Amino acid sequence: MSMNTTPVANRTHIGIFGKRNAGKSSLINALTGQSLAIVSEVAGTTTDPVYKTMELLPLGPIVIIDTAGIDDKGELGKLRVDKTVSVLNKTDIAVYVATAQADLDGEDAAVLELIRMRGIPIVMVRSKIDICRGFKPAPNEIVFSAKTGEGIDELKKQLCAVLPDGEKKPLIADLLQKGDSVVLVIPIDGSAPKGRLILPQQQVLRDALEAGATVTCTVNDDELLAKLTQGENKPRIVVTDSQAFAQVSKIVPEDVALTSFSILMARFKGILPAAVEGARSVEKLCDGDTLLISEGCTHHRQCEDIGTVKLPKWIQEYTGKKLNFEFTSGGEFPQDLSRFKLIVHCGACMLGEREVSYRYRSAQIQNVPITNYGILIAYINGILQRSISPLGL
Repeated sequence: MSMNTTPVANRTHIGIFGKRNAGKSSLINALTGQSLAIVSEVAGTTTDPVYKTMELLPLGPIVIIDTAGIDDKGELGKLRVDKTVSVLNKTDIAVYVATAQADLDGEDAAVLELIRMRGIPIVMVRSKIDICRGFKPAPNEIVFSAKTGEGIDELKKQLCAVLPDGEKKPLIADLLQKGDSVVLVIPIDGSAPKGRLILPQQQVLRDALEAGATVTCTVNDDELLAKLTQGENKPRIVVTDSQAFAQVSKIVPEDVALTSFSILMARFKGILPAAVEGARSVEKLCDGDTLLISEGCTHHRQCEDIGTVKLPKWIQEYTGKKLNFEFTSGGEFPQDLSRFKLIVHCGACMLGEREVSYRYRSAQIQNVPITNYGILIAYINGILQRSISPLGL
């Protein structure tokens, strides 16, 4: 997958933080060589976080996030600061910008401590060095001038030095050997996007091909699926869309490994054990309990939408309980989760690993079980163990 087509979730997220008028937007423009951010002497020009995907050599595919000043004032300013702080939940590298004209103060220290508490690498930049030539930076601080571009090369070097390990994580490749056969079951129904595969399907397909496997993609047609999975030339593994789990599991022989795209994605994001444990808590639900169903992306809801229609129906049928459901999508995720008895999250293909980890960790800290669509569907259909055993669980 080229850098131009790398999904946002697989890009390094670089957040730019600092006070108003510290030079954050000027730094972004100098770093990218483009006028991406509005630069003004008026404090508070940047309001909501602004995201820009791009290639930044030698880093590769990245997302740069320009944020509002951490010292914004007033009721609206507080909301902007809250938005800025929430960006930390998805930041892989934090660049903190402060002018060379003044020492760091309590507001700077408070945000820097928040960044450190989250284990995010920090690169310190002291801006406006062209008007503070007598300034002596502390060790590891980079001096920057928007007028001359001084410090940009050094900033790129430091970003590379703290960049998280870029070793590719497999989705399915480690489960395969060269020459293996893989069947991907991709339903075509009212909720399927027109003319394209969704991201997990694309990624699993590419990963299997790169492993040297032969991949057959099929719709959830009983007769066709039986021909592909039974007989002498059985596939190594069948990967299905979770919505078709019940149907597919009845057709695919027990001696053929079976899992789903969302279960592979849960392993890829590092939350599979927690999600498996969370699915089992469906047995503890009682009448009147409230569940949160959360999607990491936003899309047009279809009449048979899995998150808002199918899952609530399946959960209530399985439990026999009268339950309440709340829904979030995109960047929305409540800080206070205490009113929920279970959180059911999507496969999170559009979210970075750090943001997914934050959501699962928040749930665990507040003692709220959390799982994902595919794992819960497998549990409800009595095939959870079968669907996770190919992954070593």
